[in-house]
Amino acid sequence: MASVLPNIGDVSYLEIDGVNVRLATGGRAGGIPAVLSSPWPQSIYAFRGILSEISSSAPYVAIDLPGFGMSQGRPDLMSPTGMARFIVRAAWKLGIKRMHGIGPDVGALAMLSAAADCPDLFESLVVGSGATSVELAAGGLTDLISSQPGAFAEAEGGDLAVGFVTQSAANPTPPAVMEDYWLSSSASRFDQAANYVRSYPEELPILKEQLHRIETPVLVLAGSNDPLVPPANGQFLVDRIKRSRQVLLDGGHLIWEDAAAQYGETVKDWIDGAYMQFDQRARDSK
Repeated sequence: MASVLPNIGDVSYLEIDGVNVRLATGGRAGGIPAVLSSPWPQSIYAFRGILSEISSSAPYVAIDLPGFGMSQGRPDLMSPTGMARFIVRAAWKLGIKRMHGIGPDVGALAMLSAAADCPDLFESLVVGSGATSVELAAGGLTDLISSQPGAFAEAEGGDLAVGFVTQSAANPTPPAVMEDYWLSSSASRFDQAANYVRSYPEELPILKEQLHRIETPVLVLAGSNDPLVPPANGQFLVDRIKRSRQVLLDGGHLIWEDAAAQYGETVKDWIDGAYMQFDQRARDSK
C-alpha cells in the first residue's frame, strides 16, 4: 500500500501576488490566526508534528512560500525583502489583518522584515534557525550562501534535499513526506531556491538596520546544537529587538521536527499569551 501524507488540515492552492502557492488551513474558528512559512528544503509537511498544538489555540495557515515547497516561484521574490512583501500581500489576500507570524529557517528573515515595515500586521513573531549575519552562518549553509547561481542546476535537486533531511533529521521522516520534500526541490528547483540564501550578503545588512524598529514581541525558537545556524544568530536578534527572547530546545537545525512536541508546546504557550508578558514587565517596572 502506498504511503499517505499526514493530515495537516485542508490543503489547497491559491494564486497570491501572481504566483500559485500551496497552503494548509485548520485550527479553531476564532482568534488571531497563526501564519506559518515552511522551512527549506522541506515544505508545509515539516509542521505535521506541531499543528495539533497550534490548532487548539488559533486558526492557522501554513504556506509554502514562493519557490519553496510546492509553490510556484518568481525571481523577484527570492530574497528576505522580496518575500516580506509577499507575506504582506498574502495576508491581504487571505483577509488577515493581524497575525502571529511563525517563520523558521528562511521564513524568519522575511517575517522580521515584514514586521519592521508593517508592524500593525503582527501580533507576535516566532522565528529562528535562520542566519542573521553571514559571519554567523556555519557548515553547509556558508557554502550555499557563497555558491554561484546555477551551481546545482545540473544536479537532481530532489536528491540534494532528501540527502540533507536524511543526514540532519533526528527522527525518521515518513516516506510520503520525504517524497513531498523530494518533489519540492526536484530538478532545478533546489538551485532556484538557493538564490534566496545567495542574497544574504546584500540582504542581511539591510535587515540588521531594520531590527531596532521592530516593536512586535519576538520569540526566537531554535535548536541548541544547530550546525548551520548556531545560537549566536538568535542572540544577534535578541540584542537588537526590544521585546524579544530566545528559547533553545535540545536538537539540531530541523528543530520543528527533531523536538516537535516541545516546539509545538512552546509556540502554543506563546500565542496563548506568553508574548504579552513583555508588556506586563514594562508595566511592572513603572
